[in-house]
Amino acid sequence: MKIVIIYRPGSQAAIDKSDELKIWLEKKNIEVYCHPQQNLKNCKTLNDLSQANLVIAMGGDGTYLEAVRLCMGHQIPILGINMGSLGFLTVSPVENLYEIVEKAILNQLESRPRSMLQAEVNGQAFQALNDIVFERGELSQLLFLRIKTGDQLISDLKADGLIFSTPTGTTAYNLAAGGPILHPEVKAYVMTPICPHSLTNRPTVFSDEQELQVELLNVQQEARITVDGQMKIKISKGQIVKIKKAAYQHNVLRIPSHNYFDLLRKKLKFGERA
Repeated sequence: MKIVIIYRPGSQAAIDKSDELKIWLEKKNIEVYCHPQQNLKNCKTLNDLSQANLVIAMGGDGTYLEAVRLCMGHQIPILGINMGSLGFLTVSPVENLYEIVEKAILNQLESRPRSMLQAEVNGQAFQALNDIVFERGELSQLLFLRIKTGDQLISDLKADGLIFSTPTGTTAYNLAAGGPILHPEVKAYVMTPICPHSLTNRPTVFSDEQELQVELLNVQQEARITVDGQMKIKISKGQIVKIKKAAYQHNVLRIPSHNYFDLLRKKLKFGERA
């Protein structure tokens, strides 16, 4: 069995716990590898990631998203161990590290599907587990975007930005911008304006079978697209970005008794009276 460990950069606690986990796994005759840009004691990288059986992300949701980027195109299960704060993706607490890893090795965890979004721009495709965000470039003026589906105009929008969120990502930037929370297995995605110029521009939920086209209408401004908060792509006037469901999905490992609404109550105080 081959397992790849990814830890939260800059966190000595995550590095120490990852080193400790590596030793524990090797005692079980499991081959352990690390992230290509990270270094565990006496640990090598796996050149062909398709050979990995499991990836363990030690940190917060940012670490988990880095694991998703590393595994992009490969259907490799990822186990998130929470060493951060919120942890909507890294749902397993580090206090239960060895118990949960043991269950993963024995195939006693549940694998649940999560849809991903894809942005097609400049002949390239970029996939996101959380969100695809249009942001202002160097100039401070509002973005002027035209959103269509097929030949149908949805909206001409002036705003600071625009978020396209998967159900998984609705508890991230989308929620902070006033968008709705979707259950992570809903077959839909959300478009949420960031500080729109008009109060009539509201978050909108689309079927994940719909493809949208977003065109930048500003004459003298570039915009940036960020994918899961990391990858940045520049676009200019007249360029059209296609937003649609990605061709493949991501599978989250969790204990069978996991309750999404318990997670919302714990992390966001969901449903509590003010």
